[in-house]
Amino acid sequence: MDNLVRYIKFPIQWDPERLQKDLQKITNHQWKPHYNTNDYDGDWSSIALVSQGGKSENINAFPIGTEKATYTEIMASCFYLKEVIDSFAFEKTTVRLLRLAAGASVKPHTDNCLGYEDGYFRIHIPIITNEHVEFILDGQRLQMNKGECWYIDANFTHSVANNGAQDRIHLVIDGIRNEWTDKLFFQQASEEQFIRPIPELKDNEKQLMIEELKKMNTPVANQIIAELLKK
Repeated sequence: MDNLVRYIKFPIQWDPERLQKDLQKITNHQWKPHYNTNDYDGDWSSIALVSQGGKSENINAFPIGTEKATYTEIMASCFYLKEVIDSFAFEKTTVRLLRLAAGASVKPHTDNCLGYEDGYFRIHIPIITNEHVEFILDGQRLQMNKGECWYIDANFTHSVANNGAQDRIHLVIDGIRNEWTDKLFFQQASEEQFIRPIPELKDNEKQLMIEELKKMNTPVANQIIAELLKK
């Protein structure tokens, strides 16, 4: 995976004040503790803006079943957040606000199949943050500032520590790769930097990988299946 792009800071800047104004409309809603309880210390919570079933309490990162994701009830009054989300012309599998409280930390972990090379990917837009937040991706600290737009390859080990005095809140958009996103990403890095080398696999390992790729059923996954079947 050495040649893969770990992250991209896109040349996109959103208005932090307008983001925070919409956020104020949401802060009194019920935020759900993150379900990966073994992965963090302190308060790490979320609220969904786009989810399967359109419920704000459905904070699952990955879709379950075939039901389409839709805007949750919270978005009725969050016009700027909707403008930001709608500006990205790809299918969203989930959109959440993730809040890491002051003094809390997310332990080093990976999120499988969340790199652009997988056909699924994750965008981060900080709304509230501070200089004492330490986001580490594959051993490198990323300084993500308010209103910026970042792609993070979550297949690589990453962790977060909020050492500041205020909560850190990101808008996190998960989506499915398409031609529009290819144009966006390939303006920042070459297409070859989003191709994962296929390792030599035993027959049983290859079959297991093919079965998992079939479940994803994306153009990229199907392309990898075709390459595996040639070997």
